[in-house]
Amino acid sequence: HIKPVLLGLSELGLDDSQVENIITKFPPLMTYSLEDNLKPQVQFWKELGMDDAQVTKTIMQFPQLMGYSLEENLKPKVQWLKELGIDDSQ
Repeated sequence: HIKPVLLGLSELGLDDSQVENIITKFPPLMTYSLEDNLKPQVQFWKELGMDDAQVTKTIMQFPQLMGYSLEENLKPKVQWLKELGIDDSQ
């Protein structure tokens, strides 16, 4: 798991010091699957309209978000916000 995660973070444009910072903030990230966790998370953020720089910034500031379930946590929360009238651009 470790090498694919590191490669996945590097593919986002993160340098070694940024990857180290993320892992220091949220060590469990190293145990996640690139295909089952990281890539779907990044795709989710992009579908909300975030570009690569915004996704990278979000991961840098809040790496714990990568540990949240898309189906059980993030998608329902985004749907709830949309129901309140908040759109993707906000």
